[in-house]
Amino acid sequence: MQGNSFKQKLISLYGKERGELTADKLQKIIDKAKPKIICKNRSLWDEKDITLITYADSFQESGTPTLKTLNKFLREYIEGMFSIVHILPFYPSTSDRGFCPSDFFQVNKEFGWWSDVKAIGRKYRLMTDLILNHVSLEHYWFKKFLESDPRYENFFIAFREDNLPSDEQIKMVRRGRTTPLLNPFNTKKGVRYLWSTYSTGGIIDRADLNYHNSEILLEMIRVYLFYLEKGMRILRFDGVGGLWKELGTTCKHLSQNHTIVSLFRGIMDKVSCGSLIFTETTTASFEENISYLNNKEAHVVYNFALAPHVLLAFYTESAEKLGVFTDRLKTDSRSNTFFNILDVHDGINMYAASRILGKNDLQIIFDGVKNRGGEFSYRNLPDGGKEIKEMHITWWSALSKDGEEPFELQLRKFITSRAIAMSFAGIPAVYYLSLFGAKNDTKAYEATQHGRDINRTNLFYKEISEKLSDKNSREFNIFNALMNLVEKRKSLKAFHPNAKQEVLYLDPRVFAIVRGEGKSKVLALHNVSKQKVSLHYQNKNYTLDPYSYYWNIL
Repeated sequence: MQGNSFKQKLISLYGKERGELTADKLQKIIDKAKPKIICKNRSLWDEKDITLITYADSFQESGTPTLKTLNKFLREYIEGMFSIVHILPFYPSTSDRGFCPSDFFQVNKEFGWWSDVKAIGRKYRLMTDLILNHVSLEHYWFKKFLESDPRYENFFIAFREDNLPSDEQIKMVRRGRTTPLLNPFNTKKGVRYLWSTYSTGGIIDRADLNYHNSEILLEMIRVYLFYLEKGMRILRFDGVGGLWKELGTTCKHLSQNHTIVSLFRGIMDKVSCGSLIFTETTTASFEENISYLNNKEAHVVYNFALAPHVLLAFYTESAEKLGVFTDRLKTDSRSNTFFNILDVHDGINMYAASRILGKNDLQIIFDGVKNRGGEFSYRNLPDGGKEIKEMHITWWSALSKDGEEPFELQLRKFITSRAIAMSFAGIPAVYYLSLFGAKNDTKAYEATQHGRDINRTNLFYKEISEKLSDKNSREFNIFNALMNLVEKRKSLKAFHPNAKQEVLYLDPRVFAIVRGEGKSKVLALHNVSKQKVSLHYQNKNYTLDPYSYYWNIL
């Protein structure tokens, strides 16, 4: 039955003749890979699942491959606390900290080897990025394209100068950059204008893959199966919303795009029990984002709108908008949930939130971030204008400005913000810099003028280890407060990602939800104001200190 489903989907993409031929090729690829993939039966997720997001080289020691140092850090400080480790792209890449891949099948030699990746996978569910949209200009495929090799001529979306899309068609394309969409390259057959959705610091350094060519789909399925063979248990589909391009549309979230994602899901269900697909779509409205969240496509989608709502709550000392947003977070199946993030490697994405919140609320957020040392990146609009796409700032700096409040109050605010994310239905994540409450890396930004570098600082293992051994250091206090929060979350069954969630509007200054049912039901209260708040619920009185949280089994 599954084989027929694959064939039907491929025919819908490529027509009957090419679709059937592609289906035959696909079956051979699956048959070859399946015996190499170890199947691990386990529940999809539970309240103990919390994710640590890190680069392969975030923790460094002189003369030691960074994946070994990462494993050392995990062993010494993280083991037993986090169950999922998302190692951001660790394969060879020419820019953007791994997101400009030049080889999908190797580990960057500076980081280590596949054996180092597998060593981490023995203790954690490993999450890795499947970058489906593009490759580096240094990738073998692109080099062969420039040589006009017949096999690779249709691997990329290319136009001659005499058949370029109109300005109107280009303006319709929705993307998260302000650089030109089409860029000229010299090939052996003359100049070709290539589709480049993404860039790094205004430099065109990658080219989009052409999914109208069925060979590209098959090549990326080979990459996908290779990662499953290597023990990756969670695949993050990076920038998946715009794989299929059609001129005259936004080129985002088209029906063909959903068909491609469902193909990957069908393959996963056939070859690898216990594995998960997370879709990451940064230029998606809330509705477009959750359109991937079903039993035929993604298990989990990124909850990008959460972080801006949490910031708004603390900036205005009112959780009302956060409560209204939380009421929207519902899934139809226990096989689906949300990935609740506050900070990631890309900065705080604003696309979804900007389509939920009003202009005044957005301005409050932008002003708050700017006042705390943040930077912004923009995207072009069809009318020629621009809007903020991302806010670049560490989570600690986004909440607190140096010198404004005592450290104790800043720490309480930071932990309560993380408690909000951990109380939500879904799987929570912590970005590695938030383990220590890192502040904005302004020196890195000044050196590169690349906003994301504010929040991508590498750490020397010896230095961070010394700080975590010093009970008087801010890093020690932040790390231990965060680990206490993690332990609390893991101990409460009500925080299962699919447990019932009900928002309570008890006081505008308090984000209040009830999670779970029966004897495991939990009341979660989070004071987003600098005032002490007293409130009443079910014949009990509660008092919350400024910026504090309280979780109580009902």
